[in-house]
Amino acid sequence: PLYRDLYKLDATNFFVPSFIRAFMVHDPNRDESIKSIMSEPAPGVYTFNMLQPHFCEMLVAEVENFEKWIVETKFRIMRPNTMNKFGAVLDDFGMDVMLEKLMEDFIRHISKIFFADVGGFALDSHHGFVVEYGFNRDIELGFHVDDSEVTLNVCLGKQFSGGELYFRGVRCDKHMNAEALPEEIFDYSHVPGHAIIHRGRHRHGARATTAGQRINLLLWCRSSVFRELRKHQKDFVSWCGECQRQKRERIHQAVNAKKVELFRNQGEAAS
Repeated sequence: PLYRDLYKLDATNFFVPSFIRAFMVHDPNRDESIKSIMSEPAPGVYTFNMLQPHFCEMLVAEVENFEKWIVETKFRIMRPNTMNKFGAVLDDFGMDVMLEKLMEDFIRHISKIFFADVGGFALDSHHGFVVEYGFNRDIELGFHVDDSEVTLNVCLGKQFSGGELYFRGVRCDKHMNAEALPEEIFDYSHVPGHAIIHRGRHRHGARATTAGQRINLLLWCRSSVFRELRKHQKDFVSWCGECQRQKRERIHQAVNAKKVELFRNQGEAAS
């Protein structure tokens, strides 16, 4: 390791003061305190300032140290996922304990407030990794959903242009290819140190990084309880946008059919 301090969660040195203060408030006001630092630029997408610049710089340097070691030793590592050819799984480099504490002490509380419908109150495992975009790295990321209930995505830097995230609504497996509604279309530009958090089933992708290098920290948070419950559900009205739309359409059709029936019965009675 280049910086051993990264391997044990130290809130004071990792997070910006506003993020720390939001969690220091005692119940029953902590939820409102956390909400106060959050922006919701699109339904189900929340952004907030999270990481100190110094921490971002240290983590980027640590990742570069990983990459140097990989080249020197010709060691084969598992990349973050099937779509990213560059980056590293932080859990495999000894940061699993730190990231588990990050999820338990901070992300799970955020998720309990905003993502209870997808098991945010019962997150119990994670997959933590960094991704790298730019010259001689991945350029963009195709349209997809994450293998998570809740995803935390924090830009670490460096200097870059492009790389915007684009969101197109939350969908269950059955409706992955359904059209996005106008209110579900949203683009997000990364800012170093700032986090974005969303449901893993929120369809998204990353546009091309056109200049410089962009490195992001991602934490996929999962709930075994929610995954077991999902096996026994047929629709997902609480969180899938298309399930919600179809339910509204069924209700609308039923109401119209009832109106037609009432008008017909009134007409027959009058005659």
